[in-house]
Amino acid sequence: MTTTACSELFIGWDVGAWNCDKNPSSRDALVVLDSQRKLMGEPWRGSLRRVINQSVGTDDFLLRILSLCEVEDHDRSAPVVLAIDTPLGFSQGFVDLLVNGNAADSIDRSSENPYLFRRTERLLFERGLSPLSALKDMIGSQATKGMHVLARFAPQVEDCGIWTDSVRLRAIEAYPSACKRSATMAELHQEFGIRGQAGGELPEGFQHGDQLDALTCALIAWLFHFQPEKLLQPDLNVPIKEGWIFAPVDGLGGPT
Repeated sequence: MTTTACSELFIGWDVGAWNCDKNPSSRDALVVLDSQRKLMGEPWRGSLRRVINQSVGTDDFLLRILSLCEVEDHDRSAPVVLAIDTPLGFSQGFVDLLVNGNAADSIDRSSENPYLFRRTERLLFERGLSPLSALKDMIGSQATKGMHVLARFAPQVEDCGIWTDSVRLRAIEAYPSACKRSATMAELHQEFGIRGQAGGELPEGFQHGDQLDALTCALIAWLFHFQPEKLLQPDLNVPIKEGWIFAPVDGLGGPT
């Protein structure tokens, strides 16, 4: 149990499907860090569906997820950055097709399909990565779960890829797979006894790989707050409602 208050809290959330209660391979996972990147409480893994449904407002939601991680003695007004590992938007092309019936130009390569992938994901393809699609891959449940949480607890768009309740919570999208080649993330992982990219033997207090992904997300939240220059930032051409994947610049190759 944590007994130390801190000025900011950084929460990583690896998102499971809506009904992941009995899924042995993929569930919700949470990790909480303080401003010094120290683990607060314990990593947690389970299903957040009931917590999401029962929470009354942003403060209650944050209190409940912190309690799951046994973070009980803390500043209840502390600013929180929540980094979420799931798509937090659909592509503008898909929304325009669905709502207005407007078709995009000719469709060729899958990685360039404006219905299946947002601008942020198409950029990652250009950098040699293979992000998943909220439409064609099996993460639609997770994506709607993440977007549901934003709509309830951080409904305002502060800037592209940043959602807020305008009081204490800021939420962003993280993607642990985009951190695999990052020296910055490898160095941060080493503080937790993790060598390489969050693989192999689990560090003390961690029981599952989902929790390691949540830790990576929490570290992305920390970088977003303290060292934003180390994360790739959206350019002016990204549709604001699509959102943005914040990933370490040094883990991304150049455009192909």
